[in-house]
Amino acid sequence: MNFAHIVGTGSALPDRIVTNQDLETFLDTSDEWITRRTGIKERRIARKSEQETTTALATRAARSALQIAEMTADQLDTIVVATVTSDRYVPSAACLVQKELGADNAAAYDISAGCSGFIYALEMANNHIKAQNAENILVIGAERLSAILNWQDRGTAVLLGDGAGAVILRRNSGQSGLLSTHIKSDGRLWDLLYSENGDVAVPEILAGLDIKPFHLKMEGNRLFKQAVSSMVNIAEKALSVNGLVREDIDLVIPHQANMRIIQAVAEKLHIPMEKFFTNLHKYGNTSAATIPIALDEAFRSGRISKGDNLLMVSFGAGLTWGAAIVRWTI
Repeated sequence: MNFAHIVGTGSALPDRIVTNQDLETFLDTSDEWITRRTGIKERRIARKSEQETTTALATRAARSALQIAEMTADQLDTIVVATVTSDRYVPSAACLVQKELGADNAAAYDISAGCSGFIYALEMANNHIKAQNAENILVIGAERLSAILNWQDRGTAVLLGDGAGAVILRRNSGQSGLLSTHIKSDGRLWDLLYSENGDVAVPEILAGLDIKPFHLKMEGNRLFKQAVSSMVNIAEKALSVNGLVREDIDLVIPHQANMRIIQAVAEKLHIPMEKFFTNLHKYGNTSAATIPIALDEAFRSGRISKGDNLLMVSFGAGLTWGAAIVRWTI
């Protein structure tokens, strides 16, 4: 059998840091309220510049992953970008990344699955490799959620940020790497998190945003409950399919949406919080980018060792959710 092995990771973040205290200057909120309810202390917000577009952030993350993998872009067979905030409606973000990298031999396409986009993209890439249609695949999660926020709505404005993360998958016959991926959705619940047309005002402190003509709306309480149950159920399925128990998992990389969600998932899975890698206090929720950014940080900081079993689990608009089990090989 063919298995997709992660052989490189990378991430990229805008330079501008927006703290909770910064949000206090134009929102009816406080650092104490945001921290207590979300665990977020600050987030990165892109400026309207060539260096901080969705394409630019995705390309930077990709180059970092290629460097770890000791590969050149012309070795890539496929590029998959998970995003809901591409720079253009047409062409895809993946094609623009392909151009910037000079990955002339790669097919390129986008996936839109909200915060679950990275897991969905892993599923597609894994299928390509198992079918022997590709040998080296670049998978990216990249978002500029600052472009689709209503900055007067504290229910969403305090949560989200910008960034990109990437992995390189390589085909290998060894029974390790990406052991399985699992994705689900329920369109009946679309109205818990969706976009609505309309322009929004941008606070002066956030000058330089590249705003799109729509913004997010969210029903937080119902979404919270649905996120916890869905993530727990699909994580348990991923463990069962691979004949693993909770104790076999060395590290969990969850979607970085809200610390209370992560804590609830940990409690219901009976996996100690010490095994959960979190960085949302620094970056907030970057949607499809949260898991690959966290994965890159965990790897580079020494939290992941060769042979470790990783559980990645996500939840997002659609509604969508997903999980993946990886046996680390680098």
